[in-house]
Amino acid sequence: MSLTGKTPVAQRGAVVARFQNQNEDNAPPIMLISLKAGGVGLNLTAADTVIHMDPWWNPAVEEQATSRAHRIGQDKNVFVYKLVVEGSIEERILGLQERKAALAEGVLGSDAAFSAKFNIEDLQALLQPLGM
Repeated sequence: MSLTGKTPVAQRGAVVARFQNQNEDNAPPIMLISLKAGGVGLNLTAADTVIHMDPWWNPAVEEQATSRAHRIGQDKNVFVYKLVVEGSIEERILGLQERKAALAEGVLGSDAAFSAKFNIEDLQALLQPLGM
């Protein structure tokens, strides 16, 4: 089953309920959710694995998606994986995520030292041709 931006809002609750009750009605044990459609308010405590297939610029968005399985009522260990192709733009995005997370931690967290903001060199490094 899946939940995407094309899933009608009126049907989203039923899709989530079916996944949550998968042991009761033999629903498929896999649910694919786009980050944007996953949005606000999902409770997926029936999940035990989260796999990020495509990194998002903002690490907080991925963390929010992961948190859907870490809700009150979760009674299983939850494993989180990120699948990234070596030498791809996605790998570069992960590097930018790490810097953004460090910056946020420096500004919002207890660590006063933080990395420099995204600059023109970062953009050029991100967009340079991929090596084959």
